[in-house]
Amino acid sequence: MDKNNYFNTAIWTEQKPEFITSLNNASNKYIKEAKKRNKDHIKKYGDFFASHHSTPLTHDNDFLDFRNYIGEKSWEYLDNQGYDMSQYTTMFSELWVQEFSKKGGGHHSAHIHWNQHVSGFYFLKCSDKTSYPIFHEPRTGARTTKLKMKDDKGVWGGTELIHFRPKPGTLIIFPGYLEHEFAVDYGIEPFRFIHWNLQAVPKEMAKDV
Repeated sequence: MDKNNYFNTAIWTEQKPEFITSLNNASNKYIKEAKKRNKDHIKKYGDFFASHHSTPLTHDNDFLDFRNYIGEKSWEYLDNQGYDMSQYTTMFSELWVQEFSKKGGGHHSAHIHWNQHVSGFYFLKCSDKTSYPIFHEPRTGARTTKLKMKDDKGVWGGTELIHFRPKPGTLIIFPGYLEHEFAVDYGIEPFRFIHWNLQAVPKEMAKDV
């Protein structure tokens, strides 16, 4: 019998350590500013149970080489899915850096990035003691007919949750529709990463942007 796999969800990963030092240095000021904006929360609760988000990084030249790289990889990702990318140009919708609270409690509940074709993470500060992304089975029908797995440690066609344990320099690219969350961080070590969303825009429309 032919054993075909259809409707697969592509998650690309790569180690790119060459960006770590420069992007950590470039993002320090953004995290400092974000903590100032969260000063009321920090004053009331301490640096606990929060995620400090930067303002957009899309026009900061310190991130230009990185933007160019992930832009190219995102285009390749869509092209690899069979889309006719000759008709589209890719544009960043969002690009930001964030850091979880120093004393722990930072996390993100499960969510998607609606109307975004590609999303991604690049990890600047993390370890096996910090938070990590968890991806959810995107097929609603598969969730409603869930059965007990014979091996919870492996990754199978019926696996419902995929846990990624990143290292500094880990790059992850995935479709914006893929539901994901971040596990609760316990503040043992710093956890900082860059996140982006990207859309494929018809070239005729892009001329007016």
